[in-house]
Amino acid sequence: MKIIEFYKLSEKPVLSLEIFPPHTSYPVESLFETVEELRDLEPDFISVTYGAGGSTRDRTVEIASSIKSDFGIETLAHLTCMAHSKQEVDHILETLWDRGIRNIMALRGDPPADLENLDLLKREYHYARELIEEARKKADFGIAAAAYPEGHPECQKLSDDIIHLKQKVDAGVDVLISQLFFDNRKFYDFIDRSLQIGINCPIVPGIMPVLNAKQIQRMITLSGASVPSDLLKLLDRYDDRPEEMEKAGIEYASRQVEDLLTNRVAGIHMYTMNKSKQIKEIVKNAGL
Repeated sequence: MKIIEFYKLSEKPVLSLEIFPPHTSYPVESLFETVEELRDLEPDFISVTYGAGGSTRDRTVEIASSIKSDFGIETLAHLTCMAHSKQEVDHILETLWDRGIRNIMALRGDPPADLENLDLLKREYHYARELIEEARKKADFGIAAAAYPEGHPECQKLSDDIIHLKQKVDAGVDVLISQLFFDNRKFYDFIDRSLQIGINCPIVPGIMPVLNAKQIQRMITLSGASVPSDLLKLLDRYDDRPEEMEKAGIEYASRQVEDLLTNRVAGIHMYTMNKSKQIKEIVKNAGL
C-alpha cells in the first residue's frame, strides 16, 4: 500500500515512526524488540533510515521488509543517491520492489565518512529530485521526500529552498515529511509559504523529542532547526541532569504534538531514535 493512501483515507491524523538500523556489529533482533513495543501505538507506517553513503543499505532493506512481513506494518525505506551510480540505484530499486517494499523516502543524503573515496565531480546524482525522477520511471513506488521548515542548511534563503521543494514535488513526490523543528510557528509559516507556491501534497511534521542535550546538538546542525528560548532554558537547566532532561523533553514534545494536532496537521512523524517507552508516552500525552 502506498503511504499516500493513509493520508487520503484516514479519518484521524496519520501516525508514522522512524527507526534506524543498528550498527552492523549489533544484531537487528534488539531493534525488532523495539518495533514490537512500538506496535502498541498502531502506527500507520514505519520508516527505516539509510546510512551515509549507503552504509546500512542491506540492513535497511532487510529491516523494512521484515517489519512489513512479520509485523504487518507498512514501511517506508529511505534511499540516498549521493554516493551511488545510476546502475547501483537501479539495482537497489529492483531489490526493494522484489522484497515487497512499495514506498521509498528519496533523499540526496550525506557524504560517506570516507569522503576521499567519493569523487564529487564524477558522481551521477547531485539532487534528490534526480532520484525521484528515476524511481518514478522504475516502478509504481509511493515516494516521500524531505522538507526543511526553516530551510536546508546549505540554502541561504527559505524562499529559494521552497522553490527547490516544489521541483521535487513536481518530479513525483506524494508526501513530504519535515525535518525536526522545535517551534511550531516556523512550521505553520512554512506550510503557508508552500501552499502559496503551489505545493499541495501532504506536508507532515517531523518531531524529535529532546531526550539528551548533547545528542540533539548534532541533529540541530544537520536540520537547520532553531531552538526557541523556552527550550534553550530547559537545555541549560538540565544539562547535567539527564533524567530530568528526558522528562522535560518528553513534556515539551508532547505539547508540540498536541498543538500540531489542534491545528489539524495531516499526521505526525516521530523520530524515535529507536526509543519506545518515551515515544509511547509522548503519543499518549498528546492524545494521538
